[in-house]
Amino acid sequence: MLEDQYGNELSTSSQPARDAYVEAVDLFLAADGGIEEAFQKAIDADENFALAHLGLARIRQMLAKTSLVAEPLAKARAQAEHLTPHETGQVAAIGLLLEGKGPEAYKAIRSHLNHYPRDVMVAQSCMGVFGLIGFSGQPGRESEQLAFTTWLAPHYGDDWWFLSQHAFAQLETGQTGPAEHTIERSLSANPRSANSAHVRSHLYYENGETEAGADYLEKWRRTYDKRGLLHCHISWHVALWAMARGDVEKMWDMIDADIAPGGALGPPINVLTDLAAILYRAELAGIDVPSQRWRDVSDYALKCFPMPGISFVDTHAALAHALAGNTEALAKIIREAKGPAADLVGEFAQAFGAIARQDWDQAVSHFAAAMSDHARIGGSRAQRDLLEFAMAAAFLRQGLSNQARFILSILRPKTTLSHAIKGLL
Repeated sequence: MLEDQYGNELSTSSQPARDAYVEAVDLFLAADGGIEEAFQKAIDADENFALAHLGLARIRQMLAKTSLVAEPLAKARAQAEHLTPHETGQVAAIGLLLEGKGPEAYKAIRSHLNHYPRDVMVAQSCMGVFGLIGFSGQPGRESEQLAFTTWLAPHYGDDWWFLSQHAFAQLETGQTGPAEHTIERSLSANPRSANSAHVRSHLYYENGETEAGADYLEKWRRTYDKRGLLHCHISWHVALWAMARGDVEKMWDMIDADIAPGGALGPPINVLTDLAAILYRAELAGIDVPSQRWRDVSDYALKCFPMPGISFVDTHAALAHALAGNTEALAKIIREAKGPAADLVGEFAQAFGAIARQDWDQAVSHFAAAMSDHARIGGSRAQRDLLEFAMAAAFLRQGLSNQARFILSILRPKTTLSHAIKGLL
């Protein structure tokens, strides 16, 4: 029986289908372009290849092509009687994820990985800051993420994809030294993995190495397929570093070409959150942001995420609505936030509303109510700097510069704060 690159048996007897599937999985794990096409190639070689249909459904979910997920999922499930035990478990677990049943999916995934720890398409769903653990909304989710990757580490050895995910988990818990060793091993095995390059950029960011990070990522991205899952987000990192270097023209060029709607080809979750974040980070740094840009982000949020439900998204949408003056959309998020981190979303949304009104006392009050465990909303430490800098800026607007500097000296001791917040020397 044929196997995938991780030694898992596959029900297909077609070598071309198997090879196309392996290519698709590698592209998926590297966050490269052409993933849908590769899964479709496997399906064309074997229409009854369940995991190829499931992979196609999964990448479409990640690209927010929600109307195109049900058909390939149904085709995968239709092959139930012909599947290996490993494939049966994968279809069941990922099927729950595709149906939006996160807690049930996570339970099924943990059970499945006890038997098939090298089922990489299942393990992947729990990795990174946007995975099932990262978006769980639970206290201590960063530590849980590291515990999860540590549990699986003996089964993956020097696998480049796994090392990138383990490094990210280490980094997000403050283990910068171990993370550097781990990510260098990953990049040594596959220097063109966008996941690995992305984690390396986060390490530069956490260490306050603006010049080194900007130079590395700018060179790396030159040959990165714009269709890649991380192209928008990697461009966000480059744009942030351009801003820190004082190259505002390059920052705007990056935003328009690779981050904003119409330029970016990535998942809408990245387009919305990265765009809202960098626009406000630019305002904090003293850069003029035309009001039309905020209206455009607000409109995009309403188009792609009309109903609250993903805390990380809702927090950024609230920021966009507040600064666009869309009080109705902002009020809806405050009123209808859902999920285990809904309490934090409500506080942050109200804080952004207060910022829009220049009510700095209220802004600080709402930030203070939610900052103690803001990791629950999801995203990376670097992405949540948006919240920390916004709160510090609110203190500064009150004339409490000492408090602002004190907070950030604890939270971000390696950050050059004069680049981050205008007036904070």
